[in-house]
Amino acid sequence: MLAFIASCDDPEKLCAIEENARKRGADALADAAFRRRVSVLPSERPGTVEHDFWRSVHTLEAVRSEERGRKTPLSRTRQKVDRVGVRRVLADWALDRKKTKGFYMLLERNMPELLGEAVVLRHPDEFEADVMAAARNRLESSGVDIAKVMAFGSTGLP
Repeated sequence: MLAFIASCDDPEKLCAIEENARKRGADALADAAFRRRVSVLPSERPGTVEHDFWRSVHTLEAVRSEERGRKTPLSRTRQKVDRVGVRRVLADWALDRKKTKGFYMLLERNMPELLGEAVVLRHPDEFEADVMAAARNRLESSGVDIAKVMAFGSTGLP
């Protein structure tokens, strides 16, 4: 089943697999289906900063929606992307003095590779040195294994 999940590009099928796995208590399978689903949702080319960013946004939206029991988009984030672009949003997240609720949500769910700061580190040619340093400091001070987030693949699976 994990092989099927890894090759599946249909978010609806992946969502169904995730739901069924959760009902049966197969958390590892459900997690794999969830991670694959959020990795196939972005329309941008895998491996790009845009794809990694939108994978993170889709993950946060899914987590928030699940917690609240209704669809919960990151409206302000999406609006800011329209105004300033993906790279500026990521840089602002890394440079912000405080950690966001989304930051804590992803850490609590053991998904540090999906943090905006991790996206920044995986795309060093896209960001200034101060942004890279801030991202690294934030992750390290939160106990995140930098090597693990750097090794995270574009498939959505480690």
